Amino acid sequence: MLELDAGLEFNPDHDAEFFSLLPEQPAVCLIEPREGSAEPHLIRTANLRRRLQRLLGPLDPSSKRLNLRDFARQVRYRGTCSAFEQSFTYYRIARQFFPKRYKTLMRLRPSPVLKINLKNAYPRCYVTRHISVNDQGSPAGGIYYGPFASRKAAQTFADSVLDFFKVRRCQIKIRRDPDFPGCLYSEMKMCLGPCFGGCTKEDYDVEVNRLVEFLQTGGGSLRSAYEREREKASDDLDFERAAAVHKKLEKLEDALRAGPEIARSVRDLNAVILQRMGEEQTIGMFGLRGGRLAEPFALRLGDTSQPRSAEETVRDYLESVMNAAPPAGNVRQLSTELGEHLRLVSRWFYSNPREGEIFLREKDWPYRRILRACARLLAPPKAEGDAPKA
Repeated sequence: MLELDAGLEFNPDHDAEFFSLLPEQPAVCLIEPREGSAEPHLIRTANLRRRLQRLLGPLDPSSKRLNLRDFARQVRYRGTCSAFEQSFTYYRIARQFFPKRYKTLMRLRPSPVLKINLKNAYPRCYVTRHISVNDQGSPAGGIYYGPFASRKAAQTFADSVLDFFKVRRCQIKIRRDPDFPGCLYSEMKMCLGPCFGGCTKEDYDVEVNRLVEFLQTGGGSLRSAYEREREKASDDLDFERAAAVHKKLEKLEDALRAGPEIARSVRDLNAVILQRMGEEQTIGMFGLRGGRLAEPFALRLGDTSQPRSAEETVRDYLESVMNAAPPAGNVRQLSTELGEHLRLVSRWFYSNPREGEIFLREKDWPYRRILRACARLLAPPKAEGDAPKA
């Protein structure tokens, strides 16, 4: 879908006619060279006509600005209507034409996530930018939770969450040495102290499994446990204990509210991003399955010739995303692609202002809410000073 679907031959002798045919809108553009051995030049811009007038216009000898007038043979471009569509289109075209340096072109660095490395005998929760995957392209070797806007944000969230679990935070190799003095966290009873044999391996595994379940349920497992404990204390007329548990519950809610809505186990990061497209009455649907972007789909709401309803069309697309075959490639390529897709999504999600809407899949897709969001995106913008209807 996100292909360069328009193009024009460039002739310097008829440049005025060439520029008049270009749209004044955001676009991704590939300038192809006259010489076959030269590399094309890829750009993204907020105004295609104005940008190409600067690049392909008459050369000014006194200016140091890049000029491709003698370089260009033709241009191929795609008009974009949103920052996310432009970013994803630029990524795909750059990866196709510049496989060795597209990361540098996009300044593409994987988003930080929290990882619990279950291959370690005594796992801990830490921030990383690398996600290991299996041959199916799914995260492997542990639990990954994210993405976050920055490493600092991920570490802040991890610190607030680890206050509820006695899992180690140190980076040392655990040897279970009784002569080891331990650390501040074990002294404060915030760690089970496996370094000096303060707990058995089984006890530590139980605590790690509690943390894993917490991340996989978005905090729901610990919230439910605290609510049951509070109710039991109230039934036993132990109001002091009930008040203490209630304070823990409030602290937990504060920690969860501080975390971003999109952050969850990467394996379960299934969503759909809605963006307005350049075509009239058309919404671009970008499916997200396991943190990986699927092939987008154009939902044409103004097309009355379609035999199916809009809800059926949306349902078919999202079901095809969830039932799609595993991506092809070796493990290293799949790991790199997953990190890049997460970065594209997190750049858009944490941008301010953010264009479009996102709907995360919980037990099922909220189809009615998705369609109402499509109608909102297609509605004409309100003029300043318009009063709301009574």
